[in-house]
Amino acid sequence: MKAVAFRTLALAAAAAGALATPALADLAPGTKAPDFKAPAYLAGKPFTFDLAEARKKGPVVLYFFPSAYTKGCNLEAHLFSQAADDFKAQGATLIGVTAGKVDQLAVFSADTATCGGKFAVAADPGASIAKQYDAPLKVAGMKAPADLSARTSYVIAPDGKVVFAYDNLSADDHVNQTMAALKSWRAKNPKR
Repeated sequence: MKAVAFRTLALAAAAAGALATPALADLAPGTKAPDFKAPAYLAGKPFTFDLAEARKKGPVVLYFFPSAYTKGCNLEAHLFSQAADDFKAQGATLIGVTAGKVDQLAVFSADTATCGGKFAVAADPGASIAKQYDAPLKVAGMKAPADLSARTSYVIAPDGKVVFAYDNLSADDHVNQTMAALKSWRAKNPKR
């Protein structure tokens, strides 16, 4: 009887996950990206991330993820960490932002299975930054389990305009999509 109950619960959880969809209205290319400051960690060390300051150095690749230490988010962070040097070579600042498990971000930022100290992650309690970016997590037909962000990635130019937005709950293509958009932007803006 316990096996049947467990199987039913597992199927219900899988169905709920399948229904999770990102926000339908990302910020469109050409839109001004909202500047923000947020508590962040790089290799376990705390600092305040300031988007306006980061943009002064070049383009910013901003990716929202639902929660630290979940299967998809761990994979996405690991993939971004593997590509971090390539983003840096393009002159970009890479930042991950989440509302989930913000108390674990210091460790998450240094963990070799996730960020590996290669890029910063910022806390977004209540998903207030995600909401400014039209990127809160939505669950079809249900109230979202908490204020979490969708898996949405942006490339933001130094002038603050969105160059590219990519919404996909699957974690495995955000790096490729943002890198292609960044390289395309860089080809048109070699000196910025």
